[in-house]
Amino acid sequence: MPSDGGDGLSEARSWTIDPSRVSVVIPTLNAGPHLADLLPALARQGLDPAQFLIVDSQSDDDSPAAFRRFGASVVEIDRRTFNHGGTRQRAVEMRPEAEFVVMLTQDAIPQGSDAIARLVDAFVDPAVGLAYGRQLPRATARGIERHARLMNYPAGSETRSLDDRTRTGVKTVFCSDSFAAYRASALAAVGGFPEDAFFAEDQLTAGRMLIDGWRIAYRGDAEVVHSHGYTVMEEFRRYFDVGVFHGRNAWLVDTFGAAEGEGLRFIRSEIVYLARNDATQLPTAIIRSLAKYAGYKMGRREIKFSNAWKQRLSMQPFYWRN
Repeated sequence: MPSDGGDGLSEARSWTIDPSRVSVVIPTLNAGPHLADLLPALARQGLDPAQFLIVDSQSDDDSPAAFRRFGASVVEIDRRTFNHGGTRQRAVEMRPEAEFVVMLTQDAIPQGSDAIARLVDAFVDPAVGLAYGRQLPRATARGIERHARLMNYPAGSETRSLDDRTRTGVKTVFCSDSFAAYRASALAAVGGFPEDAFFAEDQLTAGRMLIDGWRIAYRGDAEVVHSHGYTVMEEFRRYFDVGVFHGRNAWLVDTFGAAEGEGLRFIRSEIVYLARNDATQLPTAIIRSLAKYAGYKMGRREIKFSNAWKQRLSMQPFYWRN
């Protein structure tokens, strides 16, 4: 639940950053099921609707028209050209006047009237190049899904620099473009989003920023509701992609550390949490952990698989088809 403990609407606060300097980018594909929650949440954020840039991948539903009626700017792209890094970079280039660019996904619902204001407030610190907010579990989430959000998105805020890698390891670059904001000048200084990033474009960018001397802010008081109830097979595919990502970006692992240690810490925490809160999910959690490990190891060995197999093993089959 949102941290205010009420109806999800936190007390409004004034902007510390001029809101006219902000643009919000939302990549979409058949966003219709989320619009009843998303559009009212966007309307509460204190931004002109035209500051929302929707990049739509040829949706089959009415969502592009709904965003236009809301007042957002809508750009439609060929679905086959979508790429997590390249598409976001092109969106940034469409808004050259924006000093701060917020990335949001269609299923991340801002909480209260100031989620975006609280997020971009991090840029009051001139050393911060990237900020990301807290993701809360859906009301229908069970223990496994809830633990993942509580573990990765705690209530407290922090700011990280390259020096913190000795303490936080690979978690130093952790962030999520489901709800994140970038200082446009810092993003440009590190070359923008990587064009060929089919996965974790946010963490690649975070790593480059940290190496370049920028800081990453986590804002636990800027909240969206966003979580997924993955199946075991989806967990396998997601971690296959993580393995591919780490295998292709050895510099990230060399600089910040391997993922295995963090994975073990997560498993221990999950077992304790489920034992206390949702013990019936413990057997499923063990199976999921094995699936994640297998997927990750296979992803690290992607060179052994054909593109046809990668389409079956990945959560991003469009990337391998293209």
